[in-house]
Amino acid sequence: MQKKEQISFEEDIVKEVRQDFLKRQEERKKIERQWQLNMNFAMGNQYCEITEMGEIEDYPKQYFWQEREVYNHIAPILESRIAKLGKFRPVLNVAPNSGSEIDYKTAKVSRKILTSVTSNLKISQKMTEAINWSEICGTSFYKITWNSQTGETIGLTADKQPIKKGEVEISVCSPFEIFPDSNTTETIDGQSSIIHAKPYKVDQIKKLWGVDVEPENINVLSLSNSNLAGGLGYTASVPKIIGERKTDSAIVIEKYEAPSTEYPNGRVIVVAGNHLLALGELPYVNKGEDKRGFPFIKQCSISVPASFWGISVIERLIPIQRSYNAIKNRKHEFLNRIAMGILSVEDGSVDINSLEEEGLSPGKVLVYRQGSTPPKVMDTNQMPNAFEDEEVKLLDEFTNISGLMNVSYKKNLYANNVSGTALELLISQETDKLQSTVDQIKYALVEIGRQVLRLYKQFATVKRLSKLVDENGKIELFYWNSSDISSDDVVLDTSNEINETLSQKRSMIFDLLKAGVLSDEDGKINSSTKQHILEMIGFGTYEEAQNMTELHAKKAGKENLDIVSNLPVKILPVDDDEIHIKEHTAFLLSLDRDGIADYDRIASDLLSHIEEHKNKINKK
Repeated sequence: MQKKEQISFEEDIVKEVRQDFLKRQEERKKIERQWQLNMNFAMGNQYCEITEMGEIEDYPKQYFWQEREVYNHIAPILESRIAKLGKFRPVLNVAPNSGSEIDYKTAKVSRKILTSVTSNLKISQKMTEAINWSEICGTSFYKITWNSQTGETIGLTADKQPIKKGEVEISVCSPFEIFPDSNTTETIDGQSSIIHAKPYKVDQIKKLWGVDVEPENINVLSLSNSNLAGGLGYTASVPKIIGERKTDSAIVIEKYEAPSTEYPNGRVIVVAGNHLLALGELPYVNKGEDKRGFPFIKQCSISVPASFWGISVIERLIPIQRSYNAIKNRKHEFLNRIAMGILSVEDGSVDINSLEEEGLSPGKVLVYRQGSTPPKVMDTNQMPNAFEDEEVKLLDEFTNISGLMNVSYKKNLYANNVSGTALELLISQETDKLQSTVDQIKYALVEIGRQVLRLYKQFATVKRLSKLVDENGKIELFYWNSSDISSDDVVLDTSNEINETLSQKRSMIFDLLKAGVLSDEDGKINSSTKQHILEMIGFGTYEEAQNMTELHAKKAGKENLDIVSNLPVKILPVDDDEIHIKEHTAFLLSLDRDGIADYDRIASDLLSHIEEHKNKINKK
């Protein structure tokens, strides 16, 4: 009896989830068609439209002689925007919880962890993929999960299966895979539930969940060709996005429900076909105040008030692209009339069929009826200036609406006629138009950093060895685990990098050097500052491999944390005692007596350690 109730319970859940999924699909159908239209226009299939039935359809030529070439300006604009946004590579930093030296040091460790793991997780590549989706469809998503089957092997199970340390996984989800509860709620955290639906091959489902699922007819996007372009006497082929059926896969529906009174930790339901693959609470403590939430992060190209979905600049460019194609094709039709001519023929005076097939070829003997008017070419006026004026106006509209000023297309013109200051102003204006999109990338990246740190704090209980490699090739190894992550307040340590080049950075540093800002009271530059300057201008590897002052300061900082943890600390003969005394004293003065239960012991150990350094100096 109990088994039957369990089966009935699972069937009800599967039915409920699938019905909810179909409902959300239908609600979002018009939005999806706009994404497909954007993709077609970016690929070059620009003679298609969304019909009244809500489907994407190509429309044919009206006449056989009609020019229907595609003059795709959307693609280069899209590539330019993606390239400019791709140059934005901010550095994630971790802010300390307070101003104490302990919080400052542990936040520094958290920053090292974040820097190391973000490099391993290839976040730069993920950002590029997400930017491509958001620029085409308006919205893209990151999914931050924990995979316990990856990472270093730390042991074996009873049946000799490897036990892994586990790692965070970051995957980019296209907007076609995400189905929110409400299309008018702007944020992810404001949704009561989110569905992630993705097709898997049935053998992959068997491998991941151990369940045999029947294949379904799934409609997926695929690339094909359209032969509706071309002109008089020829046909051109352009790529197009179409729906294609897959018969060896099934859709895996993951429904994430937010925490509620009934389910305080939320709920995750995984369904494929008529099978319940998994059911449980939200697995990740990935929100502030140790709360559980959705593992998704949204990134928009252009955000829209009262809408979950952003929009793409392509949507604004489509009417201009259609008009531009029309203008160019009408011009070519006009030129065809001038080049080929239009004959006026008296009825019955010549063999019309022969004239239509051969035209007035050079050397042709034209026979016409005696007494009739011979065929003649009609006079054709010159092309009106309105065609040229409209084409120029449309080109300006392309650049203005896309957020890319004319400086991106007419560099030679500006270089010859505009001063350097004016050029910088134009570039600044172009950057300002992209700033809202850059801000969306910033928000997404900060949230990625926070969720990554929170997952490692939740699951990384075993000591891990990580390394940091800076742009000058320096390598730093360090051990850490979840207890070393004290802060998840991720902030951006960056400037506007869209138009900032290495030469601009070098110029700014040289200006600071000339002004004496980087020199000390005696007008000299110490070795530490010199090393940092060389690194900033890209020549750090030509200086000594490691700065000794920095190394001693790092060692003293590690000793401070060891003393706090009540670990033994031994002074080495090679230690620079003056640097160590300075670092230990600063750490002691920053300690909060009221906020640290073991303050007296820590202070006593630090004073004793400082005294040992002083005795060593006196012996010298």
